[in-house]
Amino acid sequence: MFVGEKLTDIRVLHGYSRNELANILNVTEQSIWQFENGYATPGIETMNKIKQLFKVRTKFFYNENPIGEVVKEEGIAYRSTEKNSIKKTRTEAVYLRFMNYLVDYIEEFVEYPENLITQLRDKAIDNIICEGHLSDELIKRIALNARKALGVNNQDNRNLLFLMEKNGVYIIERTLNVETDAYSAWLNKNRPYIVLGNSKKSAVRRNFDLAHELGHLLMHYKINILDLNRHEYERLEREANLFASNFLLPEEHFLNDLETITRKSNPISYIELKEKWHVSIAALALRGYQLNKLTYQQYRYFNGLLNKYKYKIREPLDDKIPIVKPGKIRNSLKFIFENKLSDLQSLHQYSLFETELLSDLFNIEEEFFLDYSIQPLLYNFEKKA
Repeated sequence: MFVGEKLTDIRVLHGYSRNELANILNVTEQSIWQFENGYATPGIETMNKIKQLFKVRTKFFYNENPIGEVVKEEGIAYRSTEKNSIKKTRTEAVYLRFMNYLVDYIEEFVEYPENLITQLRDKAIDNIICEGHLSDELIKRIALNARKALGVNNQDNRNLLFLMEKNGVYIIERTLNVETDAYSAWLNKNRPYIVLGNSKKSAVRRNFDLAHELGHLLMHYKINILDLNRHEYERLEREANLFASNFLLPEEHFLNDLETITRKSNPISYIELKEKWHVSIAALALRGYQLNKLTYQQYRYFNGLLNKYKYKIREPLDDKIPIVKPGKIRNSLKFIFENKLSDLQSLHQYSLFETELLSDLFNIEEEFFLDYSIQPLLYNFEKKA
C-alpha cells in the first residue's frame, strides 16, 4: 500500500509546497493532498515522475517503516540574522531526520570514541541549575572547560572541526538560505549535529560558526526556540556569541598577544593574530573591546576602517587560510566499504535512496559512491579461434 507520509517527508525535505509539487508533476494540488493522506495512489506515470524527481526507489513509498524518529523543530538553534520561517525550519527538521536515519546505519559498523559533548552539556546544565542563571562568568567557565576537554591547543584553533567531530559532533555541509550561516540540534541517542552553510565562507568565519553552535549545544539544551520572542532569541544568540569568543580566544593567552599590537584601532594590525588564531579580524577586535583593551572610541574608529577597507565583505588571508571540510561521515563510509563491512548496494537496500540522493544528503560527491558500486560483469561472446 502506498504510504502517503513518505511522500510528505520527501516533499518537505526538498522544500516543496503541495502546490509546487503539483505543478512539477502536472497534477492538481488536491491530488497531492489525496496521495499524502491515503485517499488515492499515484498512477504509474506520476509515480515514475515522483521517484525520478526525488531520487528514491519505488519501494520507498510502499515501505511502512518510518524514516527514523521525528525531529522536533523547536530544538533547532540557528546562527542567523533572524529567526527562520516555519517552512524552512520544517525542511531542516526533516533533513536531520533523514540524516539521523543514515547515521543509524553507519553506527552499526563503526564505533566512535566516547561522546565528550554529551558530558560537557550535562556538566554545563548542572552548573546553570546550581547558580540559578547563565551569567557571563559562567559562560566563560563553560567555554574554557570545553576547550580544554576537547584538546584544542591554547595557541590556535587549527584543528577545531576535527576535534569536534572526534569527540561526538556530526558536522555536515549543506546549502542553506542567505540569512543562515549554520544551525545545531540534539537528536535521539544523544547525537549532536551542526549543519554548516556551504556558501562562500572563509575558514575563520566557519570557526566562529562552529564555536557559536557548540555554545548552543552545551548551554541551550531543550530550549524551545520557536516559543522565544525576539528579545529572548537575541539573548540566546548573545550568549552563544560570548561563548564563541571565550572558546576561540581564551582570555589569558589572547591578552598576551593583544599587548603586542600598538595600533589597536587599525584592522591591518590584527592580520598576524588572525593567521595565528584563525579568527576573523572583526572578532579579534571585538574580543579586545570585550576585555576593555580597546576604548569605545578606538573600537568605533576600528569599525569605520573595517567598512572603509571593505573587510566586512572579505578580509586579508581569507583566500590563504584553507577551509576545512567535515570528514567524519565520509571517512566512516570509506572505512565501511573498504573493509567490506557493508557495501553501497546494502546502503541502497536499507535506505531505498538512489546514489544521487545519498550524495545530496551527505554532501559528498557522487563519484565517491560510484567507486564502491558493483560494476556489471562484461562477457566476450566472440568465437574463439
